[in-house]
Amino acid sequence: MASFTLHGIPVSRGIAIGRAHLLAPAALDVKHYLIPQEQVEAEVQRLQKAIATVHWELQTLWSELPKDSPAELGAFIDVHALILSDPMIAEVPLEIIRTRQYNAEWALVTQIEELSAQFDEIEDPYLRERKADIQQVGERVLKVLTGSASSLPVLGGSDDGVRHLIVVAHDISPADMLQFRDRAFGGFVTDVGGQNSHTAIVARSLDIPAVLGMYKASTLIQQDDWLIVDGDAGVVIVDPTPTVLAQYRERQAQLVRERKKLAKLKKTPAVTRDGTSIELLANIELPEDCPSALEAGAVGIGLFRTEFLFMGRAGYLMQLPSEDEQFESYRKAVRSMKGLPVTIRTLDIGADKPLDAAEQTALNPALGLRAIRYCLAEPQMFLTQLRAILRASAYGPIKLLIPMLAHAFEIEQTLSLIELAKQQLREANRKFDPALQVGAMIEIPAAALTLPLFVKRMNFLSIGTNDLIQYTLAVDRVDRDVAHLYNPLHPAVLHLLFNTISVGAKSGVPVAVCGEMAGDPRLTRLLLGMGLREFSMHPTQLLSVKQEILNSDLGKLTPQVKKILRTFEPAAIAEAVRLLGKE
Repeated sequence: MASFTLHGIPVSRGIAIGRAHLLAPAALDVKHYLIPQEQVEAEVQRLQKAIATVHWELQTLWSELPKDSPAELGAFIDVHALILSDPMIAEVPLEIIRTRQYNAEWALVTQIEELSAQFDEIEDPYLRERKADIQQVGERVLKVLTGSASSLPVLGGSDDGVRHLIVVAHDISPADMLQFRDRAFGGFVTDVGGQNSHTAIVARSLDIPAVLGMYKASTLIQQDDWLIVDGDAGVVIVDPTPTVLAQYRERQAQLVRERKKLAKLKKTPAVTRDGTSIELLANIELPEDCPSALEAGAVGIGLFRTEFLFMGRAGYLMQLPSEDEQFESYRKAVRSMKGLPVTIRTLDIGADKPLDAAEQTALNPALGLRAIRYCLAEPQMFLTQLRAILRASAYGPIKLLIPMLAHAFEIEQTLSLIELAKQQLREANRKFDPALQVGAMIEIPAAALTLPLFVKRMNFLSIGTNDLIQYTLAVDRVDRDVAHLYNPLHPAVLHLLFNTISVGAKSGVPVAVCGEMAGDPRLTRLLLGMGLREFSMHPTQLLSVKQEILNSDLGKLTPQVKKILRTFEPAAIAEAVRLLGKE
């Protein structure tokens, strides 16, 4: 068979080499037939029994979680258990059997497809990918109903037992990934999924090379094909030539050597060659991520994304977490960080009102009622979250980060609601930090161009480069048709970044970057030369960035970066960034 290459979305870095192991899905294309009336209740019981079996499977997975498992795995098992308990999955298909006399598989698939269609209308990339959670839960039940459960074989015998498997599937649920931990599992490839999928998040936490969103990979790749998974480039090479295989084996060995060297930097302070101290912070999704942040050497949490607390609710996205539930989560994060600061971002959801899936979506959700706009439109929900965050601030240093601000009146309204939340807590005799710092995400070009409005009112700024690039270039980076236009080195993006960092420095207002650019070691020197002193990233990226900092001389970088900012030709900018700081 001739070698060929597939391209997808890189979600977890590194290189994996091994043979393909295809996981057959319990395809949603199931048999459709009508049940005689006298057998309807027996069919209802068959589906109920399958759901109960999956509940037992999830409970077993949870109880058998190894102590060194990423915290995300347990959280996602909980999410799947909540979805399975939701009336939309646990009860509606039973009614379909009773009213339409569908067989159990048909009834379940009918409901899953209905829910999936609702999620297809959601434009927010993170929330749109929650559809995969519903489908993964449905597939688990279908596997029980059809007896088609599949798993990885235990390796042995050939290749001296050192051969790694590359799992290839249409989709893999985070819970299913648990079975891979005790097998020779080196990487994985899926047809669906993206940067924000639960599977991608677990892949990054496990530090396993992965490429998602490859569309037809599971049909083009055959069982036992040799594969190279390049998690940096988002490339999968099928049946590579001996020359290519040798090249990637050398790259893989080099990465292993580099990781061993990086591990020695964990306790080394992040200081440039000329003595400037840099703060390296971690981005987290769950309180359980804090130990990995500390282990990586983070000096605090630069971004706690609170959306996870609102996902996978009973009544799927229809019941909000209570104030006490949120408070416990925020307090857990603060205590876990042992006195280091925790920056909590208020709810950043899309414009499609996904907290009530029945409502219609906006025509252009990326430009609609999302993030702070949504929170200001739902002040009671916002106040509940603000009170929970404020209460947690009594247990350790918390900073409050507000996403997607663009207007002075939005800042004023937000600050007024924070004061109202404080007053409500005073009346209830609840403790909180009255001097809690409030910061703004700079992720809209309008904000980056009107910074005096922000530095006058806010204690700190954090640049969300993902959205800033998206809005500056009018590019949806999860849209494959225009993803190639998403370019962090576009001169317009660089000037907005530099302007924000410079104005912050002149005003004495700290500025951090918490988007993907902060965790890309190829851009570390560029950001340092712009004057950035706070980087926040996924914990697995921290040591690579630290290494770049330790090898950087700001005295040399600053004039080189100023020269780059006077350049407008893309190729010249890319080459200059590549050569930054190199003698």
